[in-house]
Amino acid sequence: MTDNPERPGFVPLATYREYPVDQMVSRSRAFADDMQRRRTVRQFSDRPVPREVIDACIETAGTAPSGAHQQPWHFVVVSDPAMKRAIRDAAEGAEAEFYSTAPAAWLAALAPLGTDANKPYLEKAPYLIAVFAERYGVNADGSRRTHYYVQESVGIASGFLLAALHHAGLVTLTHTPSPMGFLNKVLGRPENEKAMMLVVAGYPAADASVPNITRKPLTEIATYL
Repeated sequence: MTDNPERPGFVPLATYREYPVDQMVSRSRAFADDMQRRRTVRQFSDRPVPREVIDACIETAGTAPSGAHQQPWHFVVVSDPAMKRAIRDAAEGAEAEFYSTAPAAWLAALAPLGTDANKPYLEKAPYLIAVFAERYGVNADGSRRTHYYVQESVGIASGFLLAALHHAGLVTLTHTPSPMGFLNKVLGRPENEKAMMLVVAGYPAADASVPNITRKPLTEIATYL
């Protein structure tokens, strides 16, 4: 153990669990196959989702690695109908401006997905999870504390969150209205936090449909040397 209060002590790695090779192969294959079922959904049911499920998924997100272990993320879970309505109103305002000014090439890339400025799922889905990045920390005396690799850390945590929600049996949509500064105001978040995305989570609507698209195969996304 160290006597330096600025550094943590070290303890034996007691949480690692090794699996026989055949189990490693089957577990990794099963997880990959399960994640292949994950799709972005835009038609949600208003069926309630137990709060405990969301809690566990956010706890999973919080296990992500982060620069200097500063954990520079904050998740705001919104289920209040009035708050969801306020978020939808502000998001649609930002989206309307985006669709009226975005480059033609960008709009053409979005066209096959059927997106537009109308975002009814922001009210319909039982949960909106706003992901904020802490650009810097704030010490007890009000001074700033530098955070490192903030965007990378929050990106990894967000990926963990999406995987956890899928694993739990929910569907999601990542919504990134531009600009997103309105989320700080609507949700009362401090100025050191920057909104990164809204994760819409819930059950799919009975008539939900998704674009007929495919994912790149392993040979196109990985190189082995």
